[in-house]
This record gives sequence, C-alpha cells and structure tokens, in this order.
Amino acid sequence: MKSLDHRAVFVEASGRLHFGVLDLRGDLGRWFGGIGAAAPGPTLLLSAYMSDKVEVFGEVAPEIERATTFARNFLAFYRLQGGGRLFLHRVLPSHCGLGSGTQLGLAVARALATLYGINAEAPELALAVGRARRSAIGTWTFAGGGLVLEGGHRRGDERAAPLIARMPFPPSWQCIVAVPDGTPGINGEAERAAFAELPMPPEGEVEQVAHLVLMALLPALAEGDLESFGSALTRIQMTAGRWFAAAQGGAFAEPCAELLRRMQEWGAEGVGQSSWGPAVFGIVNGHEAAARLTDRVQRALNGSGAAWHAPFPTHGALVWQTQARALTEIRSLDDSSS
Repeated sequence: MKSLDHRAVFVEASGRLHFGVLDLRGDLGRWFGGIGAAAPGPTLLLSAYMSDKVEVFGEVAPEIERATTFARNFLAFYRLQGGGRLFLHRVLPSHCGLGSGTQLGLAVARALATLYGINAEAPELALAVGRARRSAIGTWTFAGGGLVLEGGHRRGDERAAPLIARMPFPPSWQCIVAVPDGTPGINGEAERAAFAELPMPPEGEVEQVAHLVLMALLPALAEGDLESFGSALTRIQMTAGRWFAAAQGGAFAEPCAELLRRMQEWGAEGVGQSSWGPAVFGIVNGHEAAARLTDRVQRALNGSGAAWHAPFPTHGALVWQTQARALTEIRSLDDSSS
C-alpha cells in the first residue's frame, strides 16, 4: 500500500436531473439514451484517507452500506490490496430522482482513484463501481456541467453510454427543484421489474422525441431561447413520461403531476419530473422570477418537502486534497467540514 502521510481527498458532487429518455424500443441497436443536467444543489461531500481496510463513517446507515460496497467494488476492479477510510459529510436524498446512488458511487471511486494514483475518467469509474448500466446522465454530469445528451448503450454492454453533446446553459436561466415528501421513487429490484414489464412505446413517439431533441431543444439552447427550449422539454417529458405510465400511474407520478401543473401556471417555461420522481423541476429566466416561483412552490408543499433554485452548475464534481499530520488532525478536519 502506498504511503501518503494521511493525505485527504475531498470530493463534492451535485445531484442530477434526468430530463427524459430517448428510446425504450432499441430498434437501432441502442436503447435508453437521454438528456439531463446537474441539479443546482444539494451536493454530496465526502473525504477519503489511505487505510489497509475499508471503513466508512457517516450518519445515514444505508448510505454507509452503499459506500462500503462501492469502495470494495472499486478495489476489486483494479485489483488493489489496500483499503480506504471514508467520511460521508453530506449525502444526497436517496430514491427521489436526483441520482444519489450514481453520485455516491462515482465520488467514492474518484476519491480512491486519486489516493491510489489511478488516472480514470468518469465512465471507467462508473464501470468499476457498477453504475450507468441504463442511464449515463449522472456519469456525464459528474464529469462536467451544462446539458448532456448521451446516446444509449447496446444490450449486454455494461459500459456507460457515450456522450453525444454537452452544451452550456445561459447564466440567467435558473432551475427550481422541488422534492415533495412521500413515497420514494421506484428503485432497486422494483425498478428492474418495472422496466421488464413496461410496454414497448410506439415507434412514432420515439421518433418524435428524437426530433424534438435535435431540431427544437438543442437549437433553442444554442440560441438562448428559453421559451422554445421549455416548450420542447415539456413535450419530451409528456411523451416519454407516457412510456412509464404503467409503472407510475401516468405521464408523471403523484404528487408530481399536480405540482408540475401549478409550476407551469406560475410561470415556469419548461417543467418535468426527474427519473421516477418525486423530484420535479421548472426553468425560468432570472433570479427574481426563480425566487418568486420557489416561494409559491414552498407554500404549495406546506412543509411537506423542500424547494430551492439556482443557475445550472457549470462544472462537474470538485476534487481537492489536503494534508493532515496525524490521525487526530484528520478527525478534526472532518468534524469541521460536516
């Protein structure tokens, strides 16, 4: 095991918003594909230190277990004999559509890769910890900011789908994210079962979504045309959402549908549900408009959930290193960062 004098590696990563899937048919040899962006907060923060075994500390037991599994998978993938001491200072809310599992897995992998001197990009890290087997949106938002478009993967290929485009958002565009309390989004075995039972979407609708992405959504973003962008995004959400209606009860899950309807009435140019929800989002122009909409959403939630707003992140996960001369210094550093 490499001696690093108690070097500490910190990783901070945003959640991700899934704007829509492109193809559940797979007629052209690839399936899924999708569009999305990093969510404007909250963020995950962890730190890692060299150790001869895997140790994970934090306040959320399920995330401790997940991080332990990710660390062990990473070490096995690269055939490393050492371990790592991980501290989860802040975690993303789980099973709400913000991609908490992928971001945690990639953050653990990036921290350990930095400690062990492994030069790997986000898709390889995702493969190492067993993520991105369907959607690669979270992998590509971990790697960088802006809107990402990924091209789906071939059946049986566990590698992350390729990045097709990454485009910046105008800095004045603000994203409002709301997460109502209630039933978590479909996940784990239930998610695998849901995908296995979903009916195949009509070919014409799959073509329509691709057409909207290529000829409406992306050009509108390139020109900074929020009205056209929002219209295309909402249409994509409505169309692709119907493909999941058998599993979630409609184009949007409850309580997402009513909240999205209100967000549109209150001025959001584009709205949608991220993955299985319950996280939803709306996009407006300017801080004042975002603050007004966020206030109305918070009042609609009536204390049963959370809402916030900010511009879309312009960067991927942040990684930095510090030195601690002794274990007591390391523990002090972690306490001050939590």
